[in-house]
Amino acid sequence: MMKQILFSGVIGLFLTLIGTPLLIKLLARKGYGQYIRDDGPREHASKRGTPTMGGIAFILATIAAYFLSKVITGQTPTYSGVLVLGLMFGMGLVGFLDDYIKIVKRRSLGLRAKAKMAGQLIVGIAFAVLSLQFSDARGNTPASTKLSFITDFGWSIGPVLFVVWALFMILAMSNGVNLTDGLDGLATGASVLVFGAYTFIGVWQFQESCANAQTLTNPGACYEVRDPLDLAVVASALMGACLGFLWWNTSPAKIFMGDTGSLALGGVLTGLAILSRTELLVAIMGGLFVLITMSVVIQVGSFRLTGKRVFRMAPLQHHFELKGWSEVLVVVRFWIIQGICVIVGLGLFYAGWAADK
Repeated sequence: MMKQILFSGVIGLFLTLIGTPLLIKLLARKGYGQYIRDDGPREHASKRGTPTMGGIAFILATIAAYFLSKVITGQTPTYSGVLVLGLMFGMGLVGFLDDYIKIVKRRSLGLRAKAKMAGQLIVGIAFAVLSLQFSDARGNTPASTKLSFITDFGWSIGPVLFVVWALFMILAMSNGVNLTDGLDGLATGASVLVFGAYTFIGVWQFQESCANAQTLTNPGACYEVRDPLDLAVVASALMGACLGFLWWNTSPAKIFMGDTGSLALGGVLTGLAILSRTELLVAIMGGLFVLITMSVVIQVGSFRLTGKRVFRMAPLQHHFELKGWSEVLVVVRFWIIQGICVIVGLGLFYAGWAADK
């Protein structure tokens, strides 16, 4: 069954490696180029016109890799896997409409704020409600109404509060990835690291699943997750697809992911966290996205309260560019920060399992 993980990752990588340049040619031919802010670092002016909406490449590659891995291995898709992919596709569709209006219709702000929010709410609510359906033989639904860190804890918050909590997570992480996607390869490379970690988590949860309690050395440390192996298959497909896209997205980028990609990545990362019962842990695992989001919150809050800015420019990566760091230097150092966050997150995940032994 582990072959699914290998197949999905390799197929995702292959599809974006060969598919992204085809998408670049298509977008360039139609003139769908990126709009660049005039108040940003001057070096970014040269990026004006670079094809965007590249998220199409890894969204389609991930979905294809998942289902092809099922066909090759003769396995059946699970509700958890399909729900997470559906969340990614839905959020990506909202981002695509935003990009399309910005670039094709030449309306610089894209979708109106209310329309964009409405789209995200519809997709998020649909995911949250459906994730509480489809019980398996053990009575587990894809999601749980309990909060989770490395496993569920505390008491149930009920379906209504769960939907509100899921929406908050989806919107927050999507916004975080969107803000991070400001330098060539930054958000893509950071995402590769997080999806790699979630591949490991899914495999570990599958091996230590409570469904196999009779064969475990310590049944008390098992995981009640509905489809952990399939979540690992999705994460592996995402890791491979993003890695292939990074080949073309790294500096100097031949294509940008756009809101199409950033909203999709934020959505699917949240979906993996909710369905793997690691909701609070994702704030550590995706620490770079949280850090960059907080830099914007601090900048806006400080300016409104005191009239002064804390950073030369927000999001945080542009602050360091204006301090004189090269774009590649900022990206690589931020990748290192993201790598540290992933290592800490995985360490806490393992420590929680070991503590229960």
